[in-house]
Amino acid sequence: MPLTPEIRWIDTPEALDAACAEVAGAEVIALDTEFFRENTFHPVPALIQFSTGGPAWLVDPQAVACTDAFRRLLAEGPLKLVHAASEDLEVFAGWAGVTPSPLVDTQLAQGLLGETPSMGYQKLVEHWTGHTLPKDETRSDWLKRPLSETQQAYAALDVIYLIEVWQQQCQSLQLHGRLAWLEADCAELVAQAGRNGESDAQWYLRHRQLWRLTPRQIEAYRRLTTWREGETRARNLPRGWLVHDRVLYAIAEALPENRFELARIEDVKPSLIKRDGDSLLALVAEARHLDDAELPPALPSPMAPEFKRVLKALKKVVNDEAEAQGLAPEVLLRRRDLEALVTAYLEDEHLPLPSGWRGEQLNAGLVKALEEQPR
Repeated sequence: MPLTPEIRWIDTPEALDAACAEVAGAEVIALDTEFFRENTFHPVPALIQFSTGGPAWLVDPQAVACTDAFRRLLAEGPLKLVHAASEDLEVFAGWAGVTPSPLVDTQLAQGLLGETPSMGYQKLVEHWTGHTLPKDETRSDWLKRPLSETQQAYAALDVIYLIEVWQQQCQSLQLHGRLAWLEADCAELVAQAGRNGESDAQWYLRHRQLWRLTPRQIEAYRRLTTWREGETRARNLPRGWLVHDRVLYAIAEALPENRFELARIEDVKPSLIKRDGDSLLALVAEARHLDDAELPPALPSPMAPEFKRVLKALKKVVNDEAEAQGLAPEVLLRRRDLEALVTAYLEDEHLPLPSGWRGEQLNAGLVKALEEQPR
């Protein structure tokens, strides 16, 4: 049976500051959030949970703004534990204006221990403590008030076990000599959260069919997706509500010169043309009028025999090292990064080899595999 946590509800600045004073001397604090994000780009905070191993504090962010004391606790205080932290960091950035640091993501920690790279919290708790947590409030409405006792208990359990889990993870990471790996990965996670919006111009690289486009079409798609990323933040709309990736890809492929040509593209709705047609056409026109020398290079086809051969050789390096380390291959290097490495090799460009501990484990083998490729 899971623990029955002591719960303390916070809905005033005074209560939040009092809780901060109570945990001020703690070495570790477990954090979690509940939020709503169905019709917005930015998450709407519904609940902030934290614990240092005793009671669980549940903060109502609809009733109380973040105080300076809690902001300092997040940004300067003890080690923060969060499971699958990326979206939680967005919630804290919006509500508190800071990113929790120093930080440990217990999901990343589990991946470095050779377990499932994206293990969920309930499985994590069961793995380390043997307790099975309830799942009945997973899709609960966290914005309604008052929260039920079941909701509050579920939310509290999301932080109550994290410290015990981390203590065991930390011992295992030290035993395997991987604690520094986790520290580096979590530092990068915090750094990425602080670079909000800076990756907008790189969003286009996520598209799996980018290689089918000409350099001019690639540049059009890059400009269109960069515009869309900025607009979704400014209008606070989900990406797909503004304009889907597949629509921007189709526009880049067609390179329309006017509204008539834009309207002929599949899935381009009249409402999009009326609202943003001029902006989209202006971005396409910018790409159409660039000199060839200003365009990005064409991308090699991942279906080409040479691409497949080089990718297979690099994947073998990663898979062999992953097997030797007892890790999932994607923990060492994602397929996207492997493909970028193959592309750079085939285009005789600077090789984007992994850095940090991943580079220490992989780069010698990756470089050797590339040197052995026939030209």
